[in-house]
Amino acid sequence: MDVWLASYQGASEHGGFLHTRRVSQRLQVSAAVKEVTGSLVKGAGLRFGVVVGRFNEIITKPLLAGALDAFYKHQVREEDIDVTWVPGSFEIPVVAQQLAMSKKYHAILCIGAVVRGATTHYDAVANSAASGIMSASLKSNVPCIFGVLTTENMEQAIDRAGGKAGNKGAEAAITALEMASLIQHHLVD
Repeated sequence: MDVWLASYQGASEHGGFLHTRRVSQRLQVSAAVKEVTGSLVKGAGLRFGVVVGRFNEIITKPLLAGALDAFYKHQVREEDIDVTWVPGSFEIPVVAQQLAMSKKYHAILCIGAVVRGATTHYDAVANSAASGIMSASLKSNVPCIFGVLTTENMEQAIDRAGGKAGNKGAEAAITALEMASLIQHHLVD
């Protein structure tokens, strides 16, 4: 099996900008090596919990809409998705952990928005949300997906909630689907 790897080598300065050169190389993987990935076409039968922060709901509502749309496009049924609202991103991890520990879900999608310009405690909230979501995932052995936007300003958040940069809620739902599929179809005995 041939796998292409891209790496970046060397650096040069041109016009005040640092440039790197992309180098592709072929990696030979033995046929004896087992490779597994999650499927994006096996969404049927998988259950998802979604935890959404209400703070900055002008951002989190479109993120949720994008996530739900992505789930539906990948054959996840409405009745296999439960949405729980919490006050903000800081509160997401405790509820994500409770949902994950219930063993009713194949993955938990965590959606929130932390905007530096909107709060003086941005770093504390963003770091607590990230580490708490990871901790919930590790304690429960259920993938808890980080779909919390952390942006410098509201414009960046809007761009990532269905604007110029797409919908990161949809991207996080795809990650949840792939991780749930990987664990359910390939890693669970």
